[in-house]
Amino acid sequence: MADSHQTNDGLEQPLLTADEAEESPPQVDSRAAGYGTTTAPASSRKAHEEQRGTFTRNLGAVEAFGILVSIVIGSGVFTSPGAIDTNVPSPGAALLVWLLGGVLAWTGASTVAELSTAIPGEGGVQPYLQYILGEVAGFLAAWTWVVAVMPATLAILSIVFVESAFSAAGVTDQAAGLPHKLLSVLVLLVMSVANSISTKASTRLNGFFVLTKFVTILAVVVAGLAVVLLRIRDPDRDVGGRDWFEKSWFAYRKTTNPDGSETDWAKLGQWDTLGHYSAALYGALWAYFGWDKAIYVSAELRSPARQLPLAINSAIPTIVVSFLAANAAYYILLPWKVISTTDSVAVTAITRLLGQGFGIVAAILICLVVAGSLLGNSFVAGRMAVAAANKDWFPRLFAAVGRIGPHAAGTNKSASDAPINAIILSFILATVYILVGNFRALLTFNGLGEYTFFFLTVLGAIILRFREPGLHRPYRPFIVVPVIFALVSGFVVVRGAVFAPVQAGVLLAVWASGLAFYWARRRWFARV
Repeated sequence: MADSHQTNDGLEQPLLTADEAEESPPQVDSRAAGYGTTTAPASSRKAHEEQRGTFTRNLGAVEAFGILVSIVIGSGVFTSPGAIDTNVPSPGAALLVWLLGGVLAWTGASTVAELSTAIPGEGGVQPYLQYILGEVAGFLAAWTWVVAVMPATLAILSIVFVESAFSAAGVTDQAAGLPHKLLSVLVLLVMSVANSISTKASTRLNGFFVLTKFVTILAVVVAGLAVVLLRIRDPDRDVGGRDWFEKSWFAYRKTTNPDGSETDWAKLGQWDTLGHYSAALYGALWAYFGWDKAIYVSAELRSPARQLPLAINSAIPTIVVSFLAANAAYYILLPWKVISTTDSVAVTAITRLLGQGFGIVAAILICLVVAGSLLGNSFVAGRMAVAAANKDWFPRLFAAVGRIGPHAAGTNKSASDAPINAIILSFILATVYILVGNFRALLTFNGLGEYTFFFLTVLGAIILRFREPGLHRPYRPFIVVPVIFALVSGFVVVRGAVFAPVQAGVLLAVWASGLAFYWARRRWFARV
């Protein structure tokens, strides 16, 4: 049974494989002799033509467009606005951050798509870093995703699920309380158990979750338009927020933080202001999470070199417009000081406009969106651990499917095909993050972990342009595309680390422990 990979919105996508088509990439031997070694892929035309694929190339640009939109639009657009608004001096600046996040998503997706057509492999960016920068870089990418990025993502989504439910009842300031944290753990447990039943059971839930995100975004945008029309018809009518037509969208204003303190932007220096902007950008990047999944679409396109860029260049602008429209609606529906203090801005907006009954409906829709994202990310977290274990970077225990414990490492005779051991690992790590962290701190931590390796991957793509100019690249965007991503994401990572030293310190500890584990395991393999 072929492996598959699932996105943060619960949409299953097949793992990238080669195809007979001329445009398909050569094969990489990810299990060569020795501990974690690989052989470099050949770049000859013959190697391309000899590859046989598992999946039929029967998708076109329209199907790819729909898949990308479904992957990227998730819970972030309903939860990140508060974290972004807290770290910018004006609503107009917040919308610019959303736009910049979309540009980064576009340039990153284009570059990763280039690598995916030249260097095949599973595990996200790991095979690209392994090929370009070496085994240690590939291992650290896998370690960071399994130990930090994916568990932090699960923790964030579990917290958002609980906060969305409570916000419908008007409770928006208890996220740090132990009851909320324990409820978040319970939600995570339910989704982990659902993923442990079987792959088929997990994927059957996906179709139901996909539609809810579009319905919820449309409801928010329509509500915002209704407020504008009502205000035009009767300027004195008290509906929605009043700041959007009484104040300048780009003028500095004091920002109310979740703890009740205020940020006076007029008194901040340029360096501190850039730090806040980098933190805001992490919130936007979380909302665009999934842009790198464009690589999983190319495996089934009839003509990847032509259809993949067409899908990327149409889907991502559509997503950016949707996100900008939803966030503009938030600033119309709510007083601006409220947006910065809530992590459930959509529910808060609908509740204030239409009452608690409609707020409950909105909360249910958003909880379904988050549940789909949580289910998908739990699915992905387990598969990433399996991919690392298959390379002998993790204990073989985590490559087992269908059973719990070390005895499962043999042939799977269970009715379940779920990587239960790997799912348990991700559940335990995510529980730790829930108990010791909070939504906004975890957003920054997640962004630092992801974008460090996204930056290295795109920088590697630039290096590869000069190191191996003859490498067959069916899709090759202009060099300015990866350069833009590398420059902006590199600055965001550095400034974000300075601005959030605690999260950066935890990430450094994760890397140090990973390197220690890598060398200890390598020495153990040498002895055995």
